[in-house]
Amino acid sequence: MPTFTYSARPAGGGDIRNGEIELTSKEEVAAYLHRQKLIPLAIREKDKGLTLSLTGGPKTRDIVIFTRQFATMINAGLPLVQCLEILAEQTDNPGLRKAIEEVLYDVESGNTLADSLGRHPKVFTRLYVNMVAAGEAGGILDTILLRLATFLEKSDALARKIKGAMIYPGVILLVATAAVAILLIFVIPTFQGMFASAGVPLPLPTQIVIALSAFLQVWWWAVLVGIIAAGLGLRQFYRTDQGELLIDGMLLRLPILGDLLRKAAVARFTRTLGTLVSSGVSILEGLEITARTAGNRVIHDAVMGSRSSIAGGETISAPLKESAVFPPMVVQMINVGEQTGGLDEMLDKIADFYDEEVDAAVSALLSAMEPVMIVVLGVVVGGMIVAMYLPIFDMISAVG
Repeated sequence: MPTFTYSARPAGGGDIRNGEIELTSKEEVAAYLHRQKLIPLAIREKDKGLTLSLTGGPKTRDIVIFTRQFATMINAGLPLVQCLEILAEQTDNPGLRKAIEEVLYDVESGNTLADSLGRHPKVFTRLYVNMVAAGEAGGILDTILLRLATFLEKSDALARKIKGAMIYPGVILLVATAAVAILLIFVIPTFQGMFASAGVPLPLPTQIVIALSAFLQVWWWAVLVGIIAAGLGLRQFYRTDQGELLIDGMLLRLPILGDLLRKAAVARFTRTLGTLVSSGVSILEGLEITARTAGNRVIHDAVMGSRSSIAGGETISAPLKESAVFPPMVVQMINVGEQTGGLDEMLDKIADFYDEEVDAAVSALLSAMEPVMIVVLGVVVGGMIVAMYLPIFDMISAVG
């Protein structure tokens, strides 16, 4: 969403006000200023340029601390404006402080807290805004904020588990690639010169390794360009509907890793929907928000199919079962939750169970990947070394 800078004068007279706001167009900025009883003097889209941010945007931990402190102050009976003033003063993250100050300005101008938060989608997600709106409408803002903080903490913990599972194989792959490149570019040419001066016939494995070394020395830049182009092409393909559906479906079918991703998606889906439903957000709105945060197109489509089913007067569980994406246990528990009227509690139980399942899946993945990566690294590097020593063994045998 673009950022606009504006200058405006109060309708009743006064000093010119300057500021920034994130909206989709200049027309929306002008409409926003008119609602604030300001007369727009100048509206310009901010030039993004090539700036380097040393602090970055607010992290999940920053949002969690802000939310918990906000809930505590609201529960203690402090006025909303005073809470925001205190939070803006004590927040360390500059990006979050700026957002809070703008939210404070909007609230003082007569906007609801949810609408004010919604003007900062990079800081406060749609889920966050909808839950705050439900809390304002029900008069339980402090309870909703505490529930939000707990949800964000658990979601962040789940994301860290998934990232942690990906780090180890990534590091091993990087080390293996670097080791092979160093051997082919710097070590193999030394052996090649020695074999050429000796004039010994080379076995086929040695010829293959030497050919790879010669190719990489000349065309290393082409290999690098090819890898980058393939990565960019895959990324561009993933941005298409067909590519996203295809790649996400393949990821879910991978052994071990696919099971981990599926369990993580189920945990995220049930935790998000359970939190929204228990906070008073409508089930249709909750399913739409949950689908957007699924992190997998196959899961997204299954959830949106369930949303269409509910809009037609049916249950959630039936289309989830037909999609064959969610495990039967999850579908049955959701079905029981719908029938008993305790859907939010049942979703929370499923989420707790699958959080533990993700822990077990991460351990299983790491246990399986460690020997596999070591064997692959040993075969590749060891195979190259053996291939280069075969002619030496032949030379020793001939001398003997």
